[in-house]
Amino acid sequence: MLHTPASFIPLLAPQEHAEPLTFVFHRERLLLREADLGLPDAAFLAALGVDTARAHPLGLWDGRYCQVALVEDDALPDAAHAYRGLRSLFNAVDDGMLGLASRACQVAEWARTHRYCGVCAAPMALAAGERCFKCPACGMLAYPRISPAMMVLIRKGERVLLAMHTNSPSKRFSPLAGFLEAGESIEEAVHREVMEEVGLRVHNLRYFTSQSWPFPHSLMIAFTADYLDGEIRVDASEIAEARWFGPDDVWPEPVSTVSISSLLVDAHRPGVVRPA
Repeated sequence: MLHTPASFIPLLAPQEHAEPLTFVFHRERLLLREADLGLPDAAFLAALGVDTARAHPLGLWDGRYCQVALVEDDALPDAAHAYRGLRSLFNAVDDGMLGLASRACQVAEWARTHRYCGVCAAPMALAAGERCFKCPACGMLAYPRISPAMMVLIRKGERVLLAMHTNSPSKRFSPLAGFLEAGESIEEAVHREVMEEVGLRVHNLRYFTSQSWPFPHSLMIAFTADYLDGEIRVDASEIAEARWFGPDDVWPEPVSTVSISSLLVDAHRPGVVRPA
């Protein structure tokens, strides 16, 4: 599953290191060597004109300093390097690299989208001691945006409910999911989203696990729930199809375990032995 490696130590203050790992982003795409999908070295970044002096600290990974830099122009001198979207790295790089790239991407987007104050439009400045921009003119604070979203797999006996979302890029069946509304608890969001999307009521919510998801800045919080009552009535603007999958049905093929959605489905797939 996409996660920060256990050996990573986050940092808020820049450090001087001889060979830092630099995650360079143009928008939401990461600069990598094409040959091995590794990060570019310092010599290439210097030749490219990347201003690492203004890089944002990320942390230490196995004792090696990691930082995040942004560029305005995605032109490159040769085909040996390229900017790659994070989804293209699923199952192509190791879990530690993917987890840190995910974290770095969110820091980069926060920095890119908060160069000016959203209240008075003055240039923003970094606040001391925390990952925060502060407007020197009006005092407005801007922390990295994190958008909590619920996910739920509904169980009805030996069957579970899976849905195909209308905007799904993969067009695969998956658990229900949706973002929280202002002032709403995660449990309230589960009940609301289930009713809105498929017209069902559920109970016995059980926490499954959570996951940071950088598309662009989500925190996915997954649950299981038991069916209570109702008939499936899909909201066509959100759900293309929803149905029950049981032991005798053909389930969606297993996919990458990068996402929490895949883990949640695979944990309930027929034939899986679960702890008592």
